[in-house]
Amino acid sequence: MIDVYFWPTPNGRKITIMLEECGLPYKIVPVDIGAGDQFKPEFLRICPNNRMPAIVDHDPLGGGEPLSIFESGAIMEYLAEKSGKFLPKDPAGKYAVLQWLHWQMANLGPMMGNANHFKNYAKNIVDDPAQLEYGQRRFIGEVDRLVGVMDTQLSIHPYLAGKEYSIADMITWPWAMFAGRLAATKGENWDAYPNVKRWVDEVGARDAVKRGQAAGGDLGNRELTPEEEEARRKLLFNQTNETVRKAREAALKG
Repeated sequence: MIDVYFWPTPNGRKITIMLEECGLPYKIVPVDIGAGDQFKPEFLRICPNNRMPAIVDHDPLGGGEPLSIFESGAIMEYLAEKSGKFLPKDPAGKYAVLQWLHWQMANLGPMMGNANHFKNYAKNIVDDPAQLEYGQRRFIGEVDRLVGVMDTQLSIHPYLAGKEYSIADMITWPWAMFAGRLAATKGENWDAYPNVKRWVDEVGARDAVKRGQAAGGDLGNRELTPEEEEARRKLLFNQTNETVRKAREAALKG
């Protein structure tokens, strides 16, 4: 059994999609990031970066004691190795997949997260409209460029890494499915990225993807009060070296 420390975000859904595709048994352990669960000692012992997702495999590859892994890219590689699926064995095929997996981790996910922050959250924090406008323009523009990179790749290949569906597609899809919202921000529609749209629809039609996307869907549905929303913003967007260090030290002492 694999425990999945999870909240229903694109990063969390990468892992449930992969687990459903591999047919590996798992149990969701909720990590309410708005309530601060990611700073609890029991979670920090698994993930020192205080970010979900993370997993604990109670029947790990190679045997031995339960194995904990954080960072979604590392988790995806581990699950691919454990299941023997969705990551080619030959070096050329393997690294064709891994370069796109790392591309998502370093580019599409962070840039989409920043674009969402400046579009939907920063207006409640930033008083200077010029700063807000610059942040929106900077990150929405970079996401547009990145989706263009994907669209060009998918005009040549059916999947990101070539002919075969892989962990590169699974790790990217939960973020890329929001590209239509980006197009709407620019006054366009999905036609701006026709090859990404084709791929998003095809991947999204897979039964395992549907199950993985739906997993934990009942979490986080409660509407927050204004006071709770303000507390959530302070928690998520005002972390410092000091706050993280104190939380980690407390976890290690526990």
